[in-house]
Amino acid sequence: MRETFIQLSYLIASVLFILGLRSLTRPDKARVGMQMAAVGMLFAIAGTLLNHTIVDYRWIAGGLVIGVVIGYPMGMWVPMTAMPQRIALSLTFSALAATLVGIAEYYTDITSVGTLSHGKMAALNFEIMLGAITVGGTIVAAGKLQEWITSKPVTFTGQNFVNALVFLGIAGLFVYTIVDPTQRWAFYTMIGSSVIFGVMLVMPIGGADMPVVVALLNSYSGLASCATGFAIGNVILIISGSLDGASGFILSILMSKAMNRSFTNVLFGAFGSQTTAIAGRTAEGLSVRSIGVEDAAIQLAYAQLVIVIPGYGMAVAQAQHAVRELAEMIEARGGEVKFAVHPVAGRMPGHMNVLLAEANVPYDKLFDMDEVNGDFDRADVALVIGANDVVNPAARTDPASPIYGMPILNADRAKSVIVLKRGMSAGFAGIENELFYDKRTSMLFGDAKASLTGLIAEMKNV
Repeated sequence: MRETFIQLSYLIASVLFILGLRSLTRPDKARVGMQMAAVGMLFAIAGTLLNHTIVDYRWIAGGLVIGVVIGYPMGMWVPMTAMPQRIALSLTFSALAATLVGIAEYYTDITSVGTLSHGKMAALNFEIMLGAITVGGTIVAAGKLQEWITSKPVTFTGQNFVNALVFLGIAGLFVYTIVDPTQRWAFYTMIGSSVIFGVMLVMPIGGADMPVVVALLNSYSGLASCATGFAIGNVILIISGSLDGASGFILSILMSKAMNRSFTNVLFGAFGSQTTAIAGRTAEGLSVRSIGVEDAAIQLAYAQLVIVIPGYGMAVAQAQHAVRELAEMIEARGGEVKFAVHPVAGRMPGHMNVLLAEANVPYDKLFDMDEVNGDFDRADVALVIGANDVVNPAARTDPASPIYGMPILNADRAKSVIVLKRGMSAGFAGIENELFYDKRTSMLFGDAKASLTGLIAEMKNV
């Protein structure tokens, strides 16, 4: 009876995980999808707690309490601007869990039986190696996103060669411990080396590539969980780990495509390391045109089509509600408003979609880059709110630019462009934006939320 309930719980959890993941492909169903996945996890936990091999629930109870104490604040109180680094830290915990389970399984078998089968040792090694690499990598990724660690690439001569040697050493220990599982020193050395390798793998990658790196590390974490399932014979870990690993890998591919980057370029290209000279050369001899709230309000009040382009600056200013209110005012005057969302806007996939959905912006007004790019030619105003690299024409025109070839939103093709920005600082990629110096562009400097509030007030008087 107990085994039947366990397997039934795992079956329900698996179905809910799949349905939840499927729902995340639609903005209007994403919240329901997350709820289904959460209920699925509840079934998975309930089924696991009935496992007959559990002889003492005290450590498990403590772990559940600690998990709630850590997880609830991370989910409820961390602001959306910090969500990418929160996700990176969550991956650290999940990878650490997989690693610790593998270590505990190894220690138990070595202590009680004296050895392990080659097949089980291979599964444990794969699980622990990927988990440890993910732990080291996600800690660095979270540090770069939070700017505890410099977001610039940290490189040295021969770095890729050194990384390759470390990985070969890990691979050698991997094989050696499969052949002779009793060599504990080799097993624990492999774990430590894997953590170090994870750190070394992410340190030379620039902050602009961290979203891709986090997605890739998410894939590693999922594969580690899948291997854990094979090692300990847990069906739900195999299924959920496979889903996590595959979806993380696909997301990495899509994000790399959106930035016109390859995996090898992301992992070994040190994106952003040579941008200072390029940025200085781009801005030389150019000037920007500033605009006041009154003039900007008049342009928006009489526009027939306004395309709003949100970016990380909107998230920092928590301006999404003001954006929605401004859009409603434009529509009340007979204008049309569309929201153009670039695949890598913000610092994580879907960052802008979540913020705008939180502000109750209708889903049918959110458009992907491919859907909306053809509309910029007839747009009266392209309203850029805190976005930078995703509207930089250098991606099309400057072969020397590090973002050359990256698909961008065609804001520069609108009849006029209004950019809400605090100052003239470069974007996350560290380069100047040619759009800001275009003759059709006007800069409305200041906090995005304050600027939007001012626009709303002025439009009432137009």
